[in-house]
Amino acid sequence: MRIVTAQELESWLASGKVLEEDARGPKVVRLSDGRFLKIFHTRRATALARLLPPAQRFSRNATLLHQHGIAAPQISEVLWLDRAIGLSACIYQPLPGSSLEQLLKNDPQRLEQLLPELARFIAHLHARHIYFRSLHLGNILRMNDGQFGLIDILDLRRKILPLSRWHIRRNFRHLQNYLVRSKLQHFPLGKLEQLYWESVHTDTSTLRK
Repeated sequence: MRIVTAQELESWLASGKVLEEDARGPKVVRLSDGRFLKIFHTRRATALARLLPPAQRFSRNATLLHQHGIAAPQISEVLWLDRAIGLSACIYQPLPGSSLEQLLKNDPQRLEQLLPELARFIAHLHARHIYFRSLHLGNILRMNDGQFGLIDILDLRRKILPLSRWHIRRNFRHLQNYLVRSKLQHFPLGKLEQLYWESVHTDTSTLRK
C-alpha cells in the first residue's frame, strides 16, 4: 500500500468535491479526473486497523464480486493516509448508474417493475454464499447497461457454507430497518421477499436450515 503525503491529500481535497463526510472528516471525494477517493475512518482499534486495513478489505471484496460476475467499483489504488492511526483509503472508478433509493424516489412504479429482477439478483448473491450485511437500496445500483451493481461493500463476506435461512432473513431485516430509518416504508419489501423465496424455491437444497 502506497503512503500518501499530506501535500498530495491536500491537493486531492482542494481540487475534488466532497460527496460524503461526517464529524471525522471527508469520507468520499470525487477527484478532478472523475475517480472517487474513499476514506476509511476506522472505528476499531488502531493496531487492528493497521493489520487489516479497511481499504484493503474493500478492494478484496470488489475483486470477489468481479470474480462472480457482479458489478462493483473498479479499484485502481489502495493507500495509507496515516498508517500510525490506521487511516486507509482507496481510489476507484465509480459505477455508472443510479441507486435504487434514487429510483424509488423518482420513479417508484419503475422500481416495482424491477422487483422480480432484484429478487433474482439477491438470490444470485446468496447462492454464491455472499452475505452483504449492508444490502439496501442505497448500496444497490441500477446501472446504465441494465444490470445491478453493488457499492459500499466493506462489510461483505463470502461464507464457506451456504447461507442459512437465518442469515437470509437477517439480511431482509437489515433492509427493513434501513427502510424505516430512511422513511421509505412505502417500498414493497413484503413483495420482494415473496419473489425472492419463489426464485429459490426450486433450489432449496442450497440453503441450510
